Amino acid sequence: MVSPASEQATGDRSGSEGGELAKSKIDVVGLGLNATDTVMVVREFPALGGKERVVSMSRQAGGQVATALVACQRLGLRTRYLGKVGDDDAGRFQLASLRREGVDVRAARAVRGTPTQFGFIIVDQKTGERTVFWDRDPRLAMTPGEISPRALAGAQALHLDGCDVDACVKAATLARRAGVQVVADLDTVYKKVERLFPHLDYLIASANFLPAVTGQDDPFRVLENMAREYGMRGAGMTLGRDGALVLWQGRYLYSPGFVVETVDTTGAGDIFHGAFIYGLVAGWEMERILDFSNAMAGLNCTRLGARGGIGTRAEAERLLRRGVRHVNPNYQAGARRA
Repeated sequence: MVSPASEQATGDRSGSEGGELAKSKIDVVGLGLNATDTVMVVREFPALGGKERVVSMSRQAGGQVATALVACQRLGLRTRYLGKVGDDDAGRFQLASLRREGVDVRAARAVRGTPTQFGFIIVDQKTGERTVFWDRDPRLAMTPGEISPRALAGAQALHLDGCDVDACVKAATLARRAGVQVVADLDTVYKKVERLFPHLDYLIASANFLPAVTGQDDPFRVLENMAREYGMRGAGMTLGRDGALVLWQGRYLYSPGFVVETVDTTGAGDIFHGAFIYGLVAGWEMERILDFSNAMAGLNCTRLGARGGIGTRAEAERLLRRGVRHVNPNYQAGARRA
């Protein structure tokens, strides 16, 4: 197991522990961000220079990839997290949260004298929308030399967020060589992140990411160009309450989001990706994967915190049967025309 006081990761692992990793049965490996969040709820977000009383405050475990893995784990998949935390209380809190969920953290590392990535999340009680302030110490970055083929052995999917681009490229290269499908959740334009694109099977980015990277505002044209240029099996984007749009096998699939009583939108995209991976591993049709992922994301918005409202498969399927969809007519019409 990982000790919060362990040395900083120094490269490929060897010996008995590396052998144990290779023998472990894992469905999904995730490489990317974890964070320990302080979530503050206010009645409404104040104007610049204003003041607002805090309604509640709590500490929550989060992070793009770490949260997606928790969703996979709760849905019944076996997961492994690759990444680093600091040797502080926040790091111990993060690792403990993953262990409780059953996520394999033996390939994770804690870095001495380094703070864990943190987020201060302000949730507007009226709308459920959140504003995030965060920081990550450079010493938490993963390097290519720290990515071991053993950690990926036997997996069916690798999930990335592109944060440490060189390490992500190394992991994706190893994964595809081993026949492991590679999924990415990209929402921040990291330096040289485009180096990762040719190594992805599925890119489901945030609505703002691809226009920022490509300079193109038309989502249909952006997805077409990404799929054609980089040979992705599926290129898509999440659209907040509007759902998701994916170019799949030459046609656009638009899946509207669900109308829910929104408490906090934190982590909705992370849960979407966890559910998306679950559907891929289960061998579902893409339309079903997208609808299910939107339902899981919607359920998570009904509770506080990045992992606060992760639903069960049964709950998601109930929402699929009975829920009201938030249809954006522009996406719907565009998908039909294309």
